[in-house]
Amino acid sequence: MDGVGKHDTSLIGVGLYAPADAARLINVPAAKLARWLKGHGSGNRSYPPLWNRQIELIDGGLYLGFLDLIQSRMASAFIEAGLSAQKVRRALVLARELIDNEHPFATSRFRTDGRTLLLEALTDAEDDRPLVDLFKRGQYVMRNVIEPSLKGIDFETDIAARWWPKGRSSDIVLDPKRQFGQPIIESVGVPTAVLSAAASAEGSVTRAAEMYRVSQEAVQRAVDFELGLSA
Repeated sequence: MDGVGKHDTSLIGVGLYAPADAARLINVPAAKLARWLKGHGSGNRSYPPLWNRQIELIDGGLYLGFLDLIQSRMASAFIEAGLSAQKVRRALVLARELIDNEHPFATSRFRTDGRTLLLEALTDAEDDRPLVDLFKRGQYVMRNVIEPSLKGIDFETDIAARWWPKGRSSDIVLDPKRQFGQPIIESVGVPTAVLSAAASAEGSVTRAAEMYRVSQEAVQRAVDFELGLSA
């Protein structure tokens, strides 16, 4: 991803993630993200993308925006709950129509009303029985699927604006308006990957802190966060 879109002002506030980076952040295999966002073929059948992604760069590569990242987390949670990718596609289509947003899973309205909205739309759809059944288990859906996937997300005008992957007290945030959405130590604005790499190169948290004029605590948080992503 180095250099791609680095000076492209159209990406400001959008975020920019290569599939490998997104995979580390949301624990979804990069190959799966590529199938969701580019579409794929299986046998004689072809499947279009699950949704229209935010970013189309002239280099032809696949990149996710911040809303793509958040929506991918939710899609993954539904699949882990037992839905097929085709059922998730159906849920996305319905939610997009009901909420009028290309990334409905990344909206505050879906966080509060998602189960009800989709249940109403699916009740009469005989071919969507598994999806209806899932959403009828309202407490399960809210507790085990929707809430964990949207935990730590700040919304602005009903749209996901930033994500605190370890909670706000961690001081680590993904904000598409800062550093193209890469994880940063919020209080100092430096990417966690930069601080962690500096600590590794210098062999010392103290020296890395001195180099970037930040606290040792900030560097250690960055190191711990990056190690957690690599685990």
